[in-house]
Formats: sequence, C-alpha cells, structure tokens
Amino acid sequence: QVQLVESGGGLVQAGGSLRLSCAATGSIFSINVMGWYRQAPGKQRELVAHITNGGSTTYPDSMKGRFTISRDNFKRTVYLQMNSLKPEDTAVYYCAARRYLSANNDYWGQGTQVTVSS
Repeated sequence: QVQLVESGGGLVQAGGSLRLSCAATGSIFSINVMGWYRQAPGKQRELVAHITNGGSTTYPDSMKGRFTISRDNFKRTVYLQMNSLKPEDTAVYYCAARRYLSANNDYWGQGTQVTVSS
C-alpha cells in the first residue's frame, strides 16, 4: 500500500503562485508514475501533470506554461509549482500514484483546496 498526503493549498490572489507537495509513504518502490489532478465544483476531475520515476513529465496542452511538476525521490515527494494563477484554477488538487504495469492510478491522496481570488 501507498499513502499520499498533499499539502500547500490555500487562498491566493490572481497572478500569485503556490507550490503543492505530495509526500508518499509505504511501498513506494512499486510506483512508476505520480501525478496531479484537479476537480473544480461541478466539473470532472482533470489531469494537471504527471511524472515518471525517471523524471519524464507530461502536461495536457491546457496546463502547459504555468504548471511545473517535479519530484524528489530522496524525500519521496512530488511537487506542483503553480504560477500566474487564475480564478479558474480554483479546485481541489489531488495527488495520484500508479504502479508499474498498471493502466490506471492505484492510489489517491485526500486532496488540497486551492482558491484563487480575483
């Protein structure tokens, strides 16, 4: 089992920045990909970015430019740097992890609220 705990959310003004952290514990040797997702009220959960164990990153086109995912394997932590935040970035941000050979995310964190005021 793997446990994921997010932190770093909060209230920020438009144009500001936040850095989210996701600390992983447990059987992390089984994890290949970790990612950040978000879900705004009334909307479906969407991918923000993910990063492989080797450091390769993927961003949907809509997330390119303002979001940066990174990981510190020694600290077993994945980060999401968010810059130039907009009110439409307001959402609950979730960390997820996928095991090797798994097609879907196997573990999810509880989420951290990000609110961007205009």
